[in-house]
Amino acid sequence: MTILITGARGKIGDGVLKRLHAAGHALRASSRVPERLHAPDGVETALLDLTKPDTFGAALRGMDRVFLYAEPEGIDELVRAAEAAGVKHIVLLSSSAALSPTALRDPLGRHHVLVERALLASTVPVTILRPDAFASNAFGWSHAIRSGEPIEQAYPDANVAPVHEDDIADVAVVALTEDRLVGQAITLTGPRSISLREQIGVIADRLGRDIAIHELTRVEAEEKMARYMPAEFVTSLLDFWAGAVADPAAVSDAERVTGQPARTFEQWVDEHLPAFR
Repeated sequence: MTILITGARGKIGDGVLKRLHAAGHALRASSRVPERLHAPDGVETALLDLTKPDTFGAALRGMDRVFLYAEPEGIDELVRAAEAAGVKHIVLLSSSAALSPTALRDPLGRHHVLVERALLASTVPVTILRPDAFASNAFGWSHAIRSGEPIEQAYPDANVAPVHEDDIADVAVVALTEDRLVGQAITLTGPRSISLREQIGVIADRLGRDIAIHELTRVEAEEKMARYMPAEFVTSLLDFWAGAVADPAAVSDAERVTGQPARTFEQWVDEHLPAFR
């Protein structure tokens, strides 16, 4: 069995690659800039740009299984290339945003729904991984925390169940190397619901100092976030936070797949604390 890892320079792709290499699997790591890959010794590298179909054939040739990032541009051509190459199983890194009833009107949800639909319509068996909010989203606060400035945050009492990227990689490895998840769609979260305010409190506790929060109004947040994010994504994210204030976030059971408890947000902070000092 030979496995292709797309997006192998990314945090999750790299984690999947290293785990599979340590387990002795035959691998090919791909990227749109393969010369920048730091693949383990003995791992073949390949050019694969998910927006450029002319890179698909060579990258997929001889591959049995594929770990795939969601990219709607070119997905129909990728499906055809995977079918032609005889790929036996694709594990898609999607998003829980695809579950929203308004997903097709939401920029993030639409991105993932289009890829999911294309894969499910193919002849290649698929496993879909739908992680919820990443614990690593907390890096967005790191500059303010290091600078001793208040964190400017809209809807700080929004509840999420942040998932550790290592849990996503662990589940992906199971999906790629075993058959028990074929045909399933799995939502991945952290082990508990925790508000954005509580997440900031965890970081403050680990640093041993207070971190002030300046709660932004919706209008203030729209103006600030529009400087670095397209307007439709700003609206989508603010709508999500607004809707997540009243109730705890739903929690999935990663242990059912991996046999290990999901990593907590506290564990993630402990592992990345230097980024906030």
